[in-house]
Amino acid sequence: MALFKKKNANYISAKETKRISRENRKITDEMEKKRNRKNIPESEYLSQMKNPENVVEFDDVHTYFFTDIGTVKAVDGVSFEVPQGKTVGIVGESGCGKSVTSLSLMQLVQRPQGQTVQGEIRFNTGDKVYNIVNTPTSAMQKLRGNEMAMIFQEPMTALNPVFRIGEQVDEITMLHNPDMPKAQVKARTLEMLKLVGIANCDGVYKMYPHELSGGMRQRVCIAIGLACNPRLIIADEPTTALDVTIQAQILDLMRNLKDKINSSIMLITHDLGVIAEMADYVVIMYAGRVVEKGTAREIFNTPSHPYTIGLMRSKPVVGKKVDKLYSIPGKVPNPINMPDYCYFRDRCELRCEKCQGSYPEVIRLSPTHEVSCYRYQDRPEEGWLVKEHPGEEGKISE
Repeated sequence: MALFKKKNANYISAKETKRISRENRKITDEMEKKRNRKNIPESEYLSQMKNPENVVEFDDVHTYFFTDIGTVKAVDGVSFEVPQGKTVGIVGESGCGKSVTSLSLMQLVQRPQGQTVQGEIRFNTGDKVYNIVNTPTSAMQKLRGNEMAMIFQEPMTALNPVFRIGEQVDEITMLHNPDMPKAQVKARTLEMLKLVGIANCDGVYKMYPHELSGGMRQRVCIAIGLACNPRLIIADEPTTALDVTIQAQILDLMRNLKDKINSSIMLITHDLGVIAEMADYVVIMYAGRVVEKGTAREIFNTPSHPYTIGLMRSKPVVGKKVDKLYSIPGKVPNPINMPDYCYFRDRCELRCEKCQGSYPEVIRLSPTHEVSCYRYQDRPEEGWLVKEHPGEEGKISE
């Protein structure tokens, strides 16, 4: 009997599914109707940056997926900035909202089920500041590829298998420069292929994606992303499918290209080694929220949130012999029924009595270091942190 009740705890009836689906369809239809209006005045989607030196400002962004079994809060109040000419690393386990955050910026979240329902994403082109959440599709088509570009996670699926490499890189340049002669477009494509370290540019120009190795395909994806010298490059796991040697080459390439065209990079990855090498600032995400952010030095030298500490403990250390790598216990909460307290509390080995309250507010440990954790509520000005092992406390070391 107990087993039967446990099975029914996560059961949802067809009648309930139909009701949820009907309610969600009303919500998404209303949002799509507002988005699909014609002749939207610029005043509705132009904004002002809080700091003009930033390229992007995420301000309390909420992106939800309205499914037949409930509303999935994939991004639930994310706020951080990407400064001009800097690299910001977004770190977190699978399903924490990293990719959905970047897709919200590009307006590539699958609609109508996926919608950014709240907050602002301010993008600075230099001339204007767009609130991407309200920007119509016609204006976004001019921004995507031209002002912001995305290097997708898997190059084999990002490239079209039935078109030659040259045609796919040409398309980006022609789309944003319709008056450019074809000969000049091809010259630009060959220049970009050479820029990303492809020696046989003329040969690769005529090849299909399946004729190239994984590293070469990834370089082509980077060339497509950089074809129009964007102000922002979003790199979603750019080295995941590559071997270690090629990873190092791709990271060196991205770092050099960023300096050449003076762009900013949003680097999404699971690899803390890549973050340590590439990032100026680090954002730690968990269950759709930012739990800690700061400079790379602050995050690696003085990790403060228990989740960040767990991530640091779970990576192997050169010269340190262990029988088994540490892993964070427990599992991520259900994104449809998120708790009203700290999302990490049930997995946290450092929780205290204060953690029984509602979700903790953001606490500033330094001008650039912020954390959402009750352990710092009464002493942010003292610069306290939790050390590597549970139960130990100490001052932040300079």
